[in-house]
Amino acid sequence: MDDPPPRSNQSPPPKPSTSPADTSERVVFRGPAAIEARDHVVIEEPLEIRVEDRSLAITMRTPGHDRELAAGFLLTEGVIDGAEDLTAIGGLPGDRQQNTIVARVAGGVQAHLEAIERASRELFATSACGVCGKVSLDRLQILARSPIQPLEPDPAVLARLPDALRDAQPTFRRTGGLHAAALVTPDGVLEVVREDIGRHNAADKVLGWRVLRDQVPVSDRILLVSGRAGFEIVQKARVAGVPVVAAIGAASSLAVDLASSSGIVLIGFLRPDRWTRYA
Repeated sequence: MDDPPPRSNQSPPPKPSTSPADTSERVVFRGPAAIEARDHVVIEEPLEIRVEDRSLAITMRTPGHDRELAAGFLLTEGVIDGAEDLTAIGGLPGDRQQNTIVARVAGGVQAHLEAIERASRELFATSACGVCGKVSLDRLQILARSPIQPLEPDPAVLARLPDALRDAQPTFRRTGGLHAAALVTPDGVLEVVREDIGRHNAADKVLGWRVLRDQVPVSDRILLVSGRAGFEIVQKARVAGVPVVAAIGAASSLAVDLASSSGIVLIGFLRPDRWTRYA
């Protein structure tokens, strides 16, 4: 198979009043008066990620920025170390549904066979959880190849982030059904924001954005997430070299343990006037 040709990260042009991530083609009846109306519903579709001709994983995601999602996924699962390991990445030719991404890697499958087989054994991804089926936390010792470079977040910057992220979530405002992740500069600029039905997918999309620009490790940014900071989010940050993770929601015990052992600053319950610093 020839290298996948470049393709748009967006779904086919939507009908008026919709976006590539949501649709209003649903009829609902609201309230006791049973008023008929149309409502926006977030799109959820499977994405198969292949390395050469080998299927690595299938994840449920919101279509859009699929190349970034695949690149970030390959990075955080240890299949690649950065852009130098990718020779091509794009849609599968002839895939009219645009639900398959194929990555070609330097040296071919054999050069990455151990990582591919390890990831294939240990992965079972869904839109709810990006680490279901991981067999051992010890694998992080393999994936996290570089130490975290310390970055102390500015409290004034943290205070601005909840409002800034909410303003950057247009599809969430229409559907109420999406997570978001962003990479934030130390002075508070949202460098890139992505939405997805899976919180781990949103994180992979922003990290993949950096991979495709050959800008990893991500040692100079804050990873901001709209939901909770579970283990899978901090794991992805650790592998990518992110020094600060800030979550609008709570942190889990495993996330706190991993952040503490890795030197990652972990912020939870982020609000303009208060937050909790776990590590």
